[in-house]
Amino acid sequence: MAEVDVAPTFGAELKDGFKSANAWAANGIAWLDDIQNFYRERSAIEKEHSARLNALAKKYFEKKSRKSASLSVGDTPAMTPGSLENASLTIWTTHLTTLESLADQHDKYANELVQKVADPLKYYAGRFEELRKRHVEYATKLEAERDSSYADLRKTKTKYDAVCQEVESKRKKTESSFDKAKAQSQYHQQLQDMNNVKNTYLIAINVTNKQKEKYYHEDVPEVLDSLQDLSEFRTIKLNALWSTAASLETAMLQQSNSLVDHLAQEITRNQPHLDSMMYIRHNMGSWQEPPDKMFEPSPVWHDDDLMITDEPAKVFLRNVLNKSKGQLGELRREVDKKRREIEGVKRVKQRIREGKENKDEVAVVSQIFAMQDDLHQVDRKRLTAEVETSTITTAVGDVTLGAKNHNFKSQTFKIPTNCDLCGERIWGLSAKGFDCRDCGYTCHSKCEMKVPAECPGELSKEERKKYKGERQSAAGALLKPPTNPPEHVAELPALSRSNTMNSLSSGYAASANRSITGPAPSPRSPAEETPPEPGPRPAVRKARLVAPPPTAYISELPGSAVPVPAKAAEQKGKMLYAFEANGDGELSVTDGREVIIVERDDGTGWVKIRAGYKEGLVPASYVEIFPEPIVSQDTGSSLNNRPASTYSNSGSSVGTAGPPVKKKGPAVAPRRGAKKLKYVIAMYEYTAQSDAEHSMAEGERFVLIKEDPGDGWAEVEKGGATKSVPASYVQLATD
Repeated sequence: MAEVDVAPTFGAELKDGFKSANAWAANGIAWLDDIQNFYRERSAIEKEHSARLNALAKKYFEKKSRKSASLSVGDTPAMTPGSLENASLTIWTTHLTTLESLADQHDKYANELVQKVADPLKYYAGRFEELRKRHVEYATKLEAERDSSYADLRKTKTKYDAVCQEVESKRKKTESSFDKAKAQSQYHQQLQDMNNVKNTYLIAINVTNKQKEKYYHEDVPEVLDSLQDLSEFRTIKLNALWSTAASLETAMLQQSNSLVDHLAQEITRNQPHLDSMMYIRHNMGSWQEPPDKMFEPSPVWHDDDLMITDEPAKVFLRNVLNKSKGQLGELRREVDKKRREIEGVKRVKQRIREGKENKDEVAVVSQIFAMQDDLHQVDRKRLTAEVETSTITTAVGDVTLGAKNHNFKSQTFKIPTNCDLCGERIWGLSAKGFDCRDCGYTCHSKCEMKVPAECPGELSKEERKKYKGERQSAAGALLKPPTNPPEHVAELPALSRSNTMNSLSSGYAASANRSITGPAPSPRSPAEETPPEPGPRPAVRKARLVAPPPTAYISELPGSAVPVPAKAAEQKGKMLYAFEANGDGELSVTDGREVIIVERDDGTGWVKIRAGYKEGLVPASYVEIFPEPIVSQDTGSSLNNRPASTYSNSGSSVGTAGPPVKKKGPAVAPRRGAKKLKYVIAMYEYTAQSDAEHSMAEGERFVLIKEDPGDGWAEVEKGGATKSVPASYVQLATD
């Protein structure tokens, strides 16, 4: 057994090799059971004939030969050891050879063997196994925390994608909303929120990368070194018990002194690190650290990986930086304190091994583990604060210098209160938000991190009232319409309505023509009718009709002399098929119900209707539009109170005898720029292995949400639940 100057460590050499090292350590601990069983069996056998001792030695030679590879280099070594054995196994071989020469045994020796060797082995095996399980639990916790960091990053990415989608939606609404000022304000607010979420996402990426780096370069190596220390500690105790057994044999077997002395000398050469060194040498392999996480732009908002540094973003970053810097100093001091405490306990452990203190080393190691767990939690917070501080400082500098931070406290507002930042009311049953105890600044909880650090300090009641008015005026200005359209919004076309009666893309053109000209030469029953499938909506959305001014909704009392303008007649229609809403803005309507046409088909294949008090969109091919009634001028007579005619010659409005047959509507085109859905069909049966997976039957159909990114899994949706399925088990539907 060769001497080494510096003993290698698992953490420095094996990197992410905890599972195999744990199995190796578990084999060593389980091996203690074999050894203590050996002494117990020997104690019983030594009361019998010496021939039984030879048989016992032979038995354990065979056991050793079967376990030689796993005990020396583990179950899955990177390099085959051949006939080599580790240092402990070499001693064990010498031990068994000596046993073959010791045939004269006594009852006293048998009893002492059980009391001084077998029982301590059993005790230490249980304690070592308990400590090894603590290692496994801690390593599992570290891995779960790493996976949690990855999961939190994915959630942040999902939130970023969602807010990007919301920005795009707000942008589109600015083109069509009646209240363009409010829509523009909401769009800008949403744009700022997107920038803040993006910055949060970038910060989360850096935090996750640092946590990952800490996991692979600090946490896992520490656990591996501790596991190596446990294995070497086991070797130390094993050597001590072997020495005890050897001393017993020396006292009992004077004639075998030379053999026992040789065994004792071999035991002293068994340095604790020799087994570890052999295991490391045969298990060293190539290891590559996982790559750092990179910024992934949203599929609906093309962007780069640069921090947003405009003025609203700087306000948000300043608040985040101020919060992180405020925590950083205390966290660093706490980390240093806990590290010093751990180093003190480790020195106690070393003195125990040197025999200078008489304490339970297993209990001391358990204490070190508990303290390292506490240190780990605080150090994660410290690392997060440091990364946030460095990331923001690198992007925009130390923006907290000269900042006058508000003294915000959580507040429940009992009276209607407006946010001084966005100008909107702080709504909710509890109406919770924040107010500055110094200047009286009030804001939503969501607006806290967007408030500029411009607190004027403690103000009197009159000064608070003055500043409140100024802030509310500034916030109200955000809701006023801009004088010029924003740069990103193209000039909208003039509001007009195309004559969809002449449009071949409108699904109701044929039925409307029938309603005007009378029944077709070859009328068909409603069950036989199959309206044409509406085409996809164009990319550019046409302008909707703007609601009339409020005066159009005012009617004079009977007998008034004020002239009354002609009342616009509402065009009506009838649902040919039942329709179930599948998205926002759509309306579920039963077949046969009469509806009010709010907006005709502008070429997209959809029409807006009103059924009762509800309004929404339905496919144009599902509606039969009655011809527009002739509206006479309002002269104040009772004739104007008569309802408009809804008579139609369409065959679809003629009742038929027999039980009602539920008609199936035609296929519906995608609405207002929505993505065309992709479907997949299961080629094989599959049973879900967790709640995050879908079970599949052969031929079952799913909506494809996300194709295989390279990990062999695809995300699909069915029944409103989005889960994963094996990508090789499905294929794209061709229909």
